[in-house]
Amino acid sequence: MAFEITSSAFTHNGRIPARYTCEGDDVSPPLAWRGEPQGAKSLVLIVDDPDAPDPAAPRMTWVHWIVYNLPPGSGGLAEAVAGDALPGGARSGRNNFNRTRYGGPCPPIGRHRYFHKIYALDTVLPDMNDPAKAEVVAAMEGHVLAQAELIGTYQKGD
Repeated sequence: MAFEITSSAFTHNGRIPARYTCEGDDVSPPLAWRGEPQGAKSLVLIVDDPDAPDPAAPRMTWVHWIVYNLPPGSGGLAEAVAGDALPGGARSGRNNFNRTRYGGPCPPIGRHRYFHKIYALDTVLPDMNDPAKAEVVAAMEGHVLAQAELIGTYQKGD
């Protein structure tokens, strides 16, 4: 079975419902994964937008959510999961909203893509004390066994 990530709220390349954005309740969508490889010791979830600030002229990748040290076999995250409700041992990183919880899509212009990426690692990462994406990616280097992604799109007014 291939490693995959899905959501019951939207399909791959489908529109993310407003509930999960700054125009709605700004809560995390339900996510499910399966098929992590044998030998996985932890999982990392990174949600980001490579189209910021304008898809016609992107200048940066905006990070919306980082969760690391998710336990293998956890199977996913419930809708509106809070930091204190993450599966055992999981830690949050700091996003570009400068917070350690989910920050939903809030594009200033145009339709953006939101990449929900899950990585299976052959190690458990150290506690990095609210790391930024670059720190998590550096710690993952050489430890990624598999990865999967789910892309959703959003434009204000959807």
